Amino acid sequence: MKVVYQICCGVDVHKKFLVATIITTTKGVQPHYQKKRFSTFNTDLNRFADWLNENNCVDVCMESTGKYWVPVYNILEMRGIRTTIANPKWVKAVKGNKDDTKDSKWIGDLFRLGLVPGSFIPRKEFRVLREYTRYRYKLTSMKSSEKNRFQNAFTVCNVALDAVVSDMFGVSASAITNYLISTEQFDEEYCKSLLKRSLKKKSDTVIESIQGYCIEPEQKLRMQFVRNHLDYLENEISQVDAVIDTMVEKHEGLIALLTTIPGIKRDSAITIISEIGDDMSQFGSSKRLCCWAGLTPGNNESAGKKKSVKITRAGVYLKPALVEVAHAAIKATDSPYYRIKYEKIAKRRGKKRAVIAIARMILTAIFQMLSTGEVWNPTDLVKVDMPKELKQQQLQKQINQAVAFLKLQGISVT
Repeated sequence: MKVVYQICCGVDVHKKFLVATIITTTKGVQPHYQKKRFSTFNTDLNRFADWLNENNCVDVCMESTGKYWVPVYNILEMRGIRTTIANPKWVKAVKGNKDDTKDSKWIGDLFRLGLVPGSFIPRKEFRVLREYTRYRYKLTSMKSSEKNRFQNAFTVCNVALDAVVSDMFGVSASAITNYLISTEQFDEEYCKSLLKRSLKKKSDTVIESIQGYCIEPEQKLRMQFVRNHLDYLENEISQVDAVIDTMVEKHEGLIALLTTIPGIKRDSAITIISEIGDDMSQFGSSKRLCCWAGLTPGNNESAGKKKSVKITRAGVYLKPALVEVAHAAIKATDSPYYRIKYEKIAKRRGKKRAVIAIARMILTAIFQMLSTGEVWNPTDLVKVDMPKELKQQQLQKQINQAVAFLKLQGISVT
């Protein structure tokens, strides 16, 4: 096999230490190995970088072991050493021939022969932004869980308010729930006075949904805990949003570009940019980007039989964001482009596959837009989003052209 890297290093990273093997190929494919062990403290990681420079090694490969590879990557990145982060499944050693010493040698051998595809690692500014957007995603998920917990707490206490109001956290519903938590005696007239706007017409139904409730003091205390936690989460999300807005000031142009796509709002655009960055050359093609995002079917075939055509589990944060964007694009009133495509695919493949297909179309458009800087303008937009009168004109024009062609061929058309 052809040697791709004459001098390279394989690294096996652990929590407290790493084992590195520098492989030097001078003649043919017979390599020379140098092994050394370093701790994961910054001083030792800098000694590791010095050792690499002393041996003229500028290409390093290591597997993405948890988060333990990140400190090593940070140091090597600052020292200008090219580092390839490999998915563990591509560098998995043979069973029965695996230990800390052999792993680094195995990784290095695969890497020097060009058998290890690298994982996408964005620039540091996008990695930091991604930490914030993912933290916001976690906070939002926690907020949704707490809302459900708060609502269920009233349900088990025989309060069926959620069956009457559309939003348990609206102005009127919040006033009523706060009143039920704080009061010892239920006053129907006072409860009615808390209702606003359209709920005033449903005052009797609201009272009927509450009458006969039974909330123990300990349950009220728990509800208050949940409510306080919700307020805390909302405050945290606001602070995180403020930091994110400051961080993306230099990328406002990219955000404005992505928001030209139907279904993509500012928050979604920031999440997408934080996950994929702004340099599409790292992916090479839109197909590779879609594969990285987990929007393509996995390839699992043996003896001519396909065992599975499900999409892969990649894109833990990006894929949900794109699916959410796809749903919004389908419902968009300003442009029916994706809704028309969704309806055509859904008839043949079902609604779930159609949503994934729309998400992939949007990601493909994002790739092209970030590569060229052009605004969203699909080549088939005119054909898809065309008034019925213009469609009839186009159809009649095509018929006339077909008739003229047949006449030129000497075929009579009646």
